[in-house]
Amino acid sequence: MVTLNELQDRALVIDGLSYHSDGYTGDLRTGGINALNVTVGHFEADFTESCEQIAGWLAAMAAPDSEWAPIRKAADLSTAQAAGKIGLIMGWQNMRPVADDLDRIHLFHQLGVRVMQPTYNYRNFMGDGNLETEDAGLSILGRDAVRLLNELGIAIDISHVGDQTSRDILDLSTQPILATHVDARALTPLPRNKDDGILRAVADSGGVIGVSVYGPMLWDGDRNRRPSIDDFIRHLEYITELAGKDHVGFGTDLPVSNDLRRTAQINVNRRLWSGISDYGDCFGHDIPARYAMGANNHGKLPNITEALLACGWPEADIEAYLGANFARAFAEIWGG
Repeated sequence: MVTLNELQDRALVIDGLSYHSDGYTGDLRTGGINALNVTVGHFEADFTESCEQIAGWLAAMAAPDSEWAPIRKAADLSTAQAAGKIGLIMGWQNMRPVADDLDRIHLFHQLGVRVMQPTYNYRNFMGDGNLETEDAGLSILGRDAVRLLNELGIAIDISHVGDQTSRDILDLSTQPILATHVDARALTPLPRNKDDGILRAVADSGGVIGVSVYGPMLWDGDRNRRPSIDDFIRHLEYITELAGKDHVGFGTDLPVSNDLRRTAQINVNRRLWSGISDYGDCFGHDIPARYAMGANNHGKLPNITEALLACGWPEADIEAYLGANFARAFAEIWGG
């Protein structure tokens, strides 16, 4: 039987979403992370702010001693792994920087952005986010944006996108669709989680569902019990049964930082929607408390792999979950 270390060492391990990084790699190294989709620019960043964030990352990766490597095509994933570098997939959680000018998508593609989420939690020019009380679906501009993203080979993420807008994207797209950091609404009924129909449709598109360790999305409402790895696995196995083993991965929604206090302060006001605020009142708003016990930083993620081995998951299925599924979808969307 393979050991945990052997499995982690041979796998290509990809985190579908980290919402913030200051370039720190310590926990990523400990957890065996080979590549991750990092949100470049905060959730409500405009054009200028996004350009500044991307410029900073491009400069950092160009440094001779950089531990990071840019990921622009699928082959870059294995190249970065072989070089011992962390692969940076530049992504957005909101297409606000585009505003109503689709030419900007061409610009950001040239700069290296490879994942775009049409909306964050609220309405923008593209469509509706998952916290809007009414979801009118994709706008005309949003439909044109989906077609252009498909044409350019930019992955579309629907994690924060509203239900009808998500369905419209799934109906329109000719490329696999990603839900990089979600959990099952059937188990934890929050608007940030996805219903069974959307989860199945992501799989039917050839896409991947990144199951998240974010505590509120795993929480059963018991004010005396913080979610744990067991709750994560419950969601993972539910989604795997629904979507199939070839369409699941993980998307932690963790930050990558050695200054978690500052990171928490930057983001606390943007994340206290209903359900999350209740969770924070019970367990605290500091970053370690926001995530499942035993998996609340990247260095602890091998605990999940160990639990899957103990549950009897086949090695091939674990490797698919760890990153092979995301790598396959990225290859289909971005090309080799």
